[in-house]
Amino acid sequence: MFSRIETLSEKKLLGKSKRMSFLNNTTRELWQWFQPRRPEIKNVVGTDLYSLEVYDDASFFKTFNPANEFNKWAAVEVSDFDHIPAELDKLIIPTGLYAVFIHKGPASEGKKTYEYIFYNWFTSSKYELDHRPHFAIMGPKYKAESPDSEEEIWIPVKKKA
Repeated sequence: MFSRIETLSEKKLLGKSKRMSFLNNTTRELWQWFQPRRPEIKNVVGTDLYSLEVYDDASFFKTFNPANEFNKWAAVEVSDFDHIPAELDKLIIPTGLYAVFIHKGPASEGKKTYEYIFYNWFTSSKYELDHRPHFAIMGPKYKAESPDSEEEIWIPVKKKA
């Protein structure tokens, strides 16, 4: 599951966000709205899709409650923000350190990978959670519910004090 620690350079994304919680997860509806709009984005970098979570503050996981809301994004990377189609928004992922994990298997089983990250990996690593966007990159190996599917999960980290 754990792949590497990587310093991510700033990324510019265009997409759509929606307020939701883990209990009231409407990710599917968000992607169903976004996918038909993708052809309107002219300055796309690569073919990867980005599924992001932007939490309101750093305490989201310290006092975890599955009913707490956050902003979920469906997005693609772009070279610039010169042309933003109507109803789409921009998001910048700032430069920073990330722990990268590979989730293999159906997307619906992602909970297992996240449990490993938050309950196993963090407890034995020299890193702690940082407050920046969390995201998954769905690249060429992503096949949704296929057992052969793979996606990268990027978790913002910083060295423990």
